[in-house]
Amino acid sequence: MQIPDSRTIPGLIEELARLHGERLFLVDEDRRYRYAEFHTEVQQHAKGLIALGLGRGDRLAVLMDNRAEWLIAHFAAMSLGVEVVALNCWASAPELAYQLDHAGVRALVATDSIRGRPLPELLTEVAQQNDAIRLENIICVAAKTPNGCVAFSALPDLGSSVTDGMLRAANDAVAPKDTACILYTSGSTAMPKGVPLLHHGMVENMWRIGERQHITTDDRLWLAVSLFWSFGCVNALFSMMTHGGAIVLQREFDAGEALALIEKECCTVFYGTPNMSLALWEHPDRAARDLSSLRTGATIGTPEQVQRIVDLGATEICNVYGLTEAYGNSAVGDAHDPLETRLNNCGKPLDDVIFKIVDPETQRPLPAGKVGEVLVRGFLTPAYLDDPERTVESFDPEGFFRTGDLGVLDADGYFTFKGRFKEMVKTGGINVAPAEVEIALSSHNAVEEAHVTGIPDQRLDEALAAVIVLGDGKSVLESELIAHCRERLAAYKVPRHYRFAVRNELPLTTTGKLQKNRLPELFEV
Repeated sequence: MQIPDSRTIPGLIEELARLHGERLFLVDEDRRYRYAEFHTEVQQHAKGLIALGLGRGDRLAVLMDNRAEWLIAHFAAMSLGVEVVALNCWASAPELAYQLDHAGVRALVATDSIRGRPLPELLTEVAQQNDAIRLENIICVAAKTPNGCVAFSALPDLGSSVTDGMLRAANDAVAPKDTACILYTSGSTAMPKGVPLLHHGMVENMWRIGERQHITTDDRLWLAVSLFWSFGCVNALFSMMTHGGAIVLQREFDAGEALALIEKECCTVFYGTPNMSLALWEHPDRAARDLSSLRTGATIGTPEQVQRIVDLGATEICNVYGLTEAYGNSAVGDAHDPLETRLNNCGKPLDDVIFKIVDPETQRPLPAGKVGEVLVRGFLTPAYLDDPERTVESFDPEGFFRTGDLGVLDADGYFTFKGRFKEMVKTGGINVAPAEVEIALSSHNAVEEAHVTGIPDQRLDEALAAVIVLGDGKSVLESELIAHCRERLAAYKVPRHYRFAVRNELPLTTTGKLQKNRLPELFEV
């Protein structure tokens, strides 16, 4: 399939409406939109945003679960050059206050309830955190609009005085290198970083990701990954759109509902994390559901975790590597590569993306087969939002982004992720990558998750410690895990301390990412 001609979001949705107008684009519960219908919805709501005074360079935030209105607001804003700030529904009031202030948001689109909290109550708490926040318009998706809000459903009527010519002028003013959206990374020890992503990258890099998955116009994506994550609103969304595929939304992930939805809508594309695939696998309804429509998709994880998705039915699933700063993914497995290849690496760097593996201390390039720090050049954020110091720290003189990850490129150009450089444990003077130890531990049939960290040790400075989450109904002795590791790892890489935990004991960020810096707390007496 050819890459779209357009390099801006307004150009893209117009082009897709022209090429695939009668094809299904979006399913949200009982609502269905064809590409042409969705384009019309976006245009009408964009006129409403113009009537509210929003234009190129302004910022609008979106705060809601996965629903059609999220995407309509997203594209209506971007089609005007308005920069969309995707807010995490799990974020606390202080976190929301920081992001709204830091991004200088002028308008907010939200549902009347966020994770069970009434919107007015949440916004009152946000205002108490920072009285400098000035939201000029709060646009609410609700059956009954709260006082002081504009009804989302009223936007088309509000925009009735905006002419087609005015909308066209706004669309045409958007440039490929304008900011399309701003996503905030989840910080574990510092405030999250604002990551601007540009229009052209949203089209070009995502089309390449879709090519690796061999997506076609006949494919349907099951999308329960939250749209406020880059994996959702950048990666999955634009990979499908640029190939004319359809998106089936699940508002919030529930394993039983997901199984039913995949069967009902004959979804072919799986986008999900290891914990989501585990929940699907363990659900009592799985055996009764027909998941044979599944074919391809994208995920991250160990060979065992990727194999589970294959066993669910997505036999051409692609293992991926990436980060928000690099438009979601920089390396993607090819759906037509042998399964053994896709299980054990993240594929090759995408076209127009270059990886450089360097010695973490000297920054000198390393040869194929050597593990080092991963530097990426190609599709990247131009800079962190209003943070020149972090921006300078994050790029080398040649324009490569310092990911802080460890990885290796083999002789054939395939990339394997090896963990975070900052998470390296120096035990007895020797550096150990936790990811390598975690893979060894996870290969034991009783272990569902393994997380390795370093804890203070008088003799070694740091000793390796493992937090183990067992599979449902499984058991194992600490001595058995030690013996298992000794068969697979050098002696100095075998953890000396073990902590058996349940999943809800793990320290997580609001985006569900493990806070590795807090793992040592689980070993405190």
